[in-house]
Amino acid sequence: MVNYNDAIIHAYSINQDGTGEALAGDKISKLLKDDSLAWVHLDGNKSETRDWLENEITYLDRIIIDALLADETRPRILEFEEGSLLILRGVNLNENAKAEDMISIRLWIDQHRIISIQRRPLKAIKDIQERIINGNGPKNSGDFITMLASRLFERMEPVFLEIDEALDDVEERVIENPSPSERQLITNVRKQAIVFRRYIAPQRDVIAHLRTSEQSWLDAMHKRRLQESYDRVVRYVEDLDTLRERSQIIKDELSNALADRMNKNLYVLSILSAIFLPLGFLTGLFGINIGGMPGVENEHAFAIFCGSLILTFILQFFIFRKLKWF
Repeated sequence: MVNYNDAIIHAYSINQDGTGEALAGDKISKLLKDDSLAWVHLDGNKSETRDWLENEITYLDRIIIDALLADETRPRILEFEEGSLLILRGVNLNENAKAEDMISIRLWIDQHRIISIQRRPLKAIKDIQERIINGNGPKNSGDFITMLASRLFERMEPVFLEIDEALDDVEERVIENPSPSERQLITNVRKQAIVFRRYIAPQRDVIAHLRTSEQSWLDAMHKRRLQESYDRVVRYVEDLDTLRERSQIIKDELSNALADRMNKNLYVLSILSAIFLPLGFLTGLFGINIGGMPGVENEHAFAIFCGSLILTFILQFFIFRKLKWF
């Protein structure tokens, strides 16, 4: 007999009172074939996972198995007569990971069974497991999917709030003391917003489809909860669009501030050059070492020449001020 322990992360029978019992071994596939509700969570990185699905869960279409184990996925929903294939994503809250590197959760869900597959740990799944252990888990398939959607989106909010606060800090620094180093921070925020939106926008469409689904395991209460999740994810998409637009505006403001600073510096240099141009001409002219230079025999000639330069400087200063050059 093939050992599938490496493929199965955990499995539970789910009771109508929100409690559950851990399953192991043959009990998992046996209960998944009965009318009792059971949930099995699989590791998509293990080669045994495909073997287990093909050998133990024979009622699943090959298309469903391929979608559950695909290397690259985007949030989507594919409905069948007896159930639905769902692919959702949650923020990556694992240690030393980037939140925008979102983790996919693949699900086959119908009235009597829930099969979920992950390639990396997802805290929303851990939340549901803890609720089952504590006796306040989902009571049916509809509860499971609404609870999962709710936890996925609740986990996103602190991440988006942190990005928004980081952008506020950058904006304040740009207003008070613009620095070229802020460009990278603004670019990072914009990149995060783009990556998040890439996965959350189609996830919005999945929830929108679910709340109008005709699946028998989704009742009116489940659809109202899905409506709340839909409203939340719509707000997230709008917030991400706002973050992206704000970051571009702040980047433009930074570029303008740095350009103004550069123009001001160049302006000051131009004024100084204009002031010292005639002074340099005079010193160069009187510095030539040929006969006929005035004042060569006069011991006060140097002092007179320095005084003339000072008077020339003062005259230029007042002329430039009158012309409003500065």
